[in-house]
Amino acid sequence: MRKKLPFFLLFLAGCSALIPASGQGDPRIEIYDLRPYTHSTFTRIAVDVGKLREYNADALFGPDRIYVDIYQAKLNPILHNKVIEVQNGYVKQIRIGQKNSTTVRVVVDLDFEEIKRYNVFHLFDPFRIVIDIHPDFAVPDVKPAASPKPADPTQQGYSLARQLGLGVKRVVLDPGHGGKDPGCIGKKGTQEKSVVLDVALKLKAILEKKTDLEVILTRESDIFIPVETRTVIANQQQADLFISIHANSNPRKGYSGVTTFYLNIPSDSSVMETVARENATSTKNMSQMGEILGQILREDKIKESTDLAQRMQSQLVKHLNTRYKDVKNQGVKSGPFWVLIGGDMPSVLIEISHLSNSQEESRLQTDSYRREVAEGIYQGIIDYIDSLGKGI
Repeated sequence: MRKKLPFFLLFLAGCSALIPASGQGDPRIEIYDLRPYTHSTFTRIAVDVGKLREYNADALFGPDRIYVDIYQAKLNPILHNKVIEVQNGYVKQIRIGQKNSTTVRVVVDLDFEEIKRYNVFHLFDPFRIVIDIHPDFAVPDVKPAASPKPADPTQQGYSLARQLGLGVKRVVLDPGHGGKDPGCIGKKGTQEKSVVLDVALKLKAILEKKTDLEVILTRESDIFIPVETRTVIANQQQADLFISIHANSNPRKGYSGVTTFYLNIPSDSSVMETVARENATSTKNMSQMGEILGQILREDKIKESTDLAQRMQSQLVKHLNTRYKDVKNQGVKSGPFWVLIGGDMPSVLIEISHLSNSQEESRLQTDSYRREVAEGIYQGIIDYIDSLGKGI
């Protein structure tokens, strides 16, 4: 017989929202993040709303689920129909979607037979809705893992992150360009935005199949996201690594190969054209240059980003050269790419091939080459994580 929850746990929570009068623009607030955490005694789900909004919560049975409807709200495109698998013994998955034009619904699929109680409430500064779910049993915080080993030094020595024994659990992948910004376009019409999205989706699938890493994409469809917003997303998601994936272009006939960049002032004059092209959609002004330079010149992040770039470049070129002839190693370089500025984690931009090169454009048009590129980047990520000594 199904165990019933106490009535006071199935409550309706709400608060009044201030809705602008008609004619003052879209009154809906954009929901930009959904964050689950499993602790030893409960699971917490936080929905970042940003501003005060009315919401209702309730439970349904057969199948068991809790839902929260948030009114006068819309989803950030990266959250549309997002599903987060949990599978901790009492929570199965979390879903979020646009129920109708003004309502966002969050659904937690679970097993009420394993639930002791749950609570739905809100917190301020910023406004967020929290769902706490308490099971009838304790669950471990982490899965058993191999014994850790001391971290390897970077080429510039032991960074503070390695001295503190920090590891990697969440990766944000950033397919460059998108929407109204196609990026580079090859002579055969191949668009950079489509190629890099496919590589990112393939890489996400590989990482989720072979590791326990949580993988988040800045975009999963053909939408435009400003370059300055991409590391903001990574920071909001509390990412441990940020990897921006691009395809390159070069005016020199026949120029080809793979390059990986990290954030710093460029030492190579040949990088400047690439930086200018990738930063073309920035909306920042000259008055902000001092602040921008401060964000670039962060020593510990430079050390880790450099090491990540070197390992990813080496592994990708090595992997591609086992399957394709003469994939050139154009090296690791630094540059002030907007898509890397502001991130709190090691961040790199990888140019996977050149759409301006006819042979590489033809390769990028094939599913098999894009899959091998994803596999090579995966191997670079694993090489970097292994160097931290923490395992996965």
